[in-house]
Amino acid sequence: MDELILYVGNKNYSSWSFRPWIALKAGGIPFRDVVIPFDFANGNAQFREISPTGRVPVLHHGARRIWESLAIIEYAAELFPNAGLWPAYAGARAVARSVSMEMLSGFRSLRGACPMNIRRPVGALTLTPETAAGVAADVARIETIWRDALEASGGPFLFGRFSAADAMFAPVVNRFEIYALTEDAGSRRYMQTVKSHPAFQAWEADALQESWIVPEDEA
Repeated sequence: MDELILYVGNKNYSSWSFRPWIALKAGGIPFRDVVIPFDFANGNAQFREISPTGRVPVLHHGARRIWESLAIIEYAAELFPNAGLWPAYAGARAVARSVSMEMLSGFRSLRGACPMNIRRPVGALTLTPETAAGVAADVARIETIWRDALEASGGPFLFGRFSAADAMFAPVVNRFEIYALTEDAGSRRYMQTVKSHPAFQAWEADALQESWIVPEDEA
């Protein structure tokens, strides 16, 4: 089989890159990652050379190019069905895909106000009332997703074992922590479970070694 090469952005900031990276890593799928930083005002011109959208992440598999976080995860799940990237049972898979898509397409207030930043010291942001209301609504919905999934599966991850759904929410775990967005015991217990996963810790260690500063992602 041709080598899988996953091109990612700065590990400190790139939530979109983090999702497929942690999914593949946690699933024990062999791949090589290449970091292309976006520490330029308009990203990085090199992205156009490796991605049809001019963005990362993008997965190279021989001549194939697979872009968008969830599409990369789905492709890897098909290549490696024994990696367990999705729950084994159809009903749980459907819910896991639903919440993953909701994460992909929603929560714009949280994304806009609270960018992922692995090395940011913990501390709440001062937000306008309108922005704060939007972030609070996003946080409440995410916590409902987590609570319902954990109650149904019994944990410790959303669908029992680590899955693509946990990968899709991994950047949110960072956001909830560094911006002090929740005091809910169940949410914090789940967050600690994700943060304790070796794949999360490996990404975090790499991110903390980076020297790039992207001002627009420093909330």
